[in-house]
Amino acid sequence: MLYSSVKIIARLALPIYCRDISINNKELLKQEGPLILAANHPNSFLDAIILCTLFDGTIYSLARGDAFKKKWFAKILTTFKMFPVYRVSEGTENLEENYITFDLCKKLFKKKGIVLIFSEGRCINEWHLRPLKKGTARLAISSWEAGIDLKVLPVSINYSSFQKFGKNIKLDFGEIIRKKDINYKDSHGNAIRQFNETLKPQLSKYVLEIEENDKETLHESFYVEQPLLKKILLFIPAVVGFVVHAPLYYFVKWLGDTLIKEEGHHDAKLVALLFILYPLFLLIVGFTLLSFTGNWLSLLSILVLPFTAWSYVQLKKQLD
Repeated sequence: MLYSSVKIIARLALPIYCRDISINNKELLKQEGPLILAANHPNSFLDAIILCTLFDGTIYSLARGDAFKKKWFAKILTTFKMFPVYRVSEGTENLEENYITFDLCKKLFKKKGIVLIFSEGRCINEWHLRPLKKGTARLAISSWEAGIDLKVLPVSINYSSFQKFGKNIKLDFGEIIRKKDINYKDSHGNAIRQFNETLKPQLSKYVLEIEENDKETLHESFYVEQPLLKKILLFIPAVVGFVVHAPLYYFVKWLGDTLIKEEGHHDAKLVALLFILYPLFLLIVGFTLLSFTGNWLSLLSILVLPFTAWSYVQLKKQLD
């Protein structure tokens, strides 16, 4: 219930945080399980938030195991359909837990569930496909061995920026990989290698390879031209949106940087904190105006302010 409610709110909020989302095959957002979404991982939890928000069905996500160390936080992550996957760097004693997670996934697959796994294994803010780890292959192969008619959908996600609010996103799907495409009954090592050699071209076809300072290629890849009439109509709401929301934005940015020092989580921190604090901000503004004006129509600001925020995102500078 909580997951579904949050998903509805996230869908409403997504246009404020993301200026433009380009998708090469929107019909695949309606895909049913049993299914693995095998994705690259350039932008920490935001990758999962976007995919879980856009897909019609419930998406279960596999997340780095060390995020589950604190029991109270682990309960929150589990509530939002997230399961831990441990890497060797997080302690070999934890690797046995991965079998529990994979068993949970296979139970979900038998109920036509969808599981998101980041096939690179870790997040780095860059326009580059890194070597694929073995986790996706192991989960797919063990599911096929269990008689599950699992499909694997390659998902490539690219961002115009890893720091700028109001980003443009390219979401591209490769061709679905089925068990008939892989000789999964071969030796375990050969089957894993064959799986990754099949998945990698599907991801590299769409994951952009751009150097960090290559402004020209970034512009060509992500810039979205805005019609002049749209700029004129949204100019005043955009100015209002900037003036009203700037204090909240800079406070949230400071708070996120203070609470979480780890690199590569800028967007995740911002989105998570805004999701919690923005409704409170709207209520404070609305009732503050009500106290000054005495007019209950002041509460309409709760509906108007998100529009001004969207207007600003549409017109603000697109690239770093």
